[in-house]
Formats: sequence, C-alpha cells, structure tokens
Amino acid sequence: MYVGALELDLLLGDVQSLKQKRAVVRPLVSELRRRFDVAVAEVGEHDLYRRAVVGVSAVSAEAGQVRDILDACERAVVGHPELELLSARQRMLGPED
Repeated sequence: MYVGALELDLLLGDVQSLKQKRAVVRPLVSELRRRFDVAVAEVGEHDLYRRAVVGVSAVSAEAGQVRDILDACERAVVGHPELELLSARQRMLGPED
C-alpha cells in the first residue's frame, strides 16, 4: 500500500474577505474530490483571506498511480486562473516506511 500527500500553497486572486475566500476554496476542494476521488481539505492559512493551503491525499497499491493522481491534481489547480500556485510538495509513504 502506498499513501501520497500533496500540499498546495495558494495565493488567491481578487479576494477581499474570508467569505470570498470560501467561495473560491470550497469549489476547488469539491472539484478535486469529484474528479480524482481523493481526500482533500483546506489545512492552513485559515485566517488569511488571500492565502490557502490545501492538502490532498491518495492511496493505491502502486506508487506510480499515486504520483500520477497527485500530479493530475496539481495540474488541475494550476489550470484555475483565479489561483496562483506558490508551492507544491509531495510526500510518499510505502510498505518499507
């Protein structure tokens, strides 16, 4: 079993309040869940309205499949013009860990 985690540090575009931030982040989280069947949550920068950290995780029997899923999630986020991806970090746990 392989477990992969992806941490996405995002700068949100024209957002002026926490309410507007939720209106951007919630649909993104829902889209990633629906399209890629992964676990997703906003995991950081809760009090800053122009920043968000989103965590994504996937589980599979093959490490390559987990990497492919997380790479696809990262590409999907980059495709959103209202977001700027500041950094993306992947971590992998496997049977030897």
